[in-house]
This record gives sequence, C-alpha cells and structure tokens, in this order.
Amino acid sequence: MLDSQFSLIGLFVSALFSASILPGGSEAVLAALMSRHVHAPFTLWAVATLGNALGGISTWYLGVWMRRKWPGRKLKQKHMRAVARVRVYGAPALLFSWLPIVGDALCLAAGWLGTRTTPTLVYLVLGKGVRYAVIVVAMAMTA
Repeated sequence: MLDSQFSLIGLFVSALFSASILPGGSEAVLAALMSRHVHAPFTLWAVATLGNALGGISTWYLGVWMRRKWPGRKLKQKHMRAVARVRVYGAPALLFSWLPIVGDALCLAAGWLGTRTTPTLVYLVLGKGVRYAVIVVAMAMTA
C-alpha cells in the first residue's frame, strides 16, 4: 500500500517537474505505472494531469511576476516567438503547453502578456490532460 502511494507521489512530482524548466520523464513514469496495473487508469491520468498543470501554472505565474517586477525588460528570442503566438491566439495557445520546450515558453509568454486566469487554466489543463489521456488510452489498448 505504501509503495502504491509513493508511486502516485512520484508520478505527480515527475509531471510537475516536466512542466517546468527541470527535466522529468512523466510519460515514462505514467506508462510504467499503467503496466503495473496497481492504480486505476483514471487515477493515474488525474495525478499526472494535476502535477503537469500545476507546473504549467507556476511557469505562467513566473511570467506574471516578471512582467510586474521588470515591466520594460525584453524576453529571450525563444520566448518572443511564444509571445507572438499568444498575442495572436490568446489563451487557446496554451492547448499546446504540453509540447517540450515550446510549452514552457507559451506558459511564460501568457503570464508575461497577462492572459486572464480562468481561460488560461482551462486551456492549460485541457491541453495537458489530453496528452496524458492519449498515453493512458494507448497503454490500455496494448494491455
């Protein structure tokens, strides 16, 4: 029982780190836990989505904080491309927040531009949730 609780904590932490500048292999952790059949697929999906969404939200908040702290500061070039995309598409651009490297930049850019909190949360969680749903469904189909 304790091992199964630690596995969920490990999945959460891995997903949280995967959505930040720190490396994390949350997809591999999720797939490994799916293959063990210890937890319900929905539980694994929910834990991974929650962890990854909180990581994305923390990156978004970092962008909000940076805008307030240094209002005239220019962002790095890779972030400026993300800023341009968020300016065009708004919060729906965060549907792609699950993408490696690009996703972190989109979250930071959305915070920098001051996207509204509710749409930001909805699109960010939706994008990250769909990504983990694809992994869970694919693993369930191969089992």
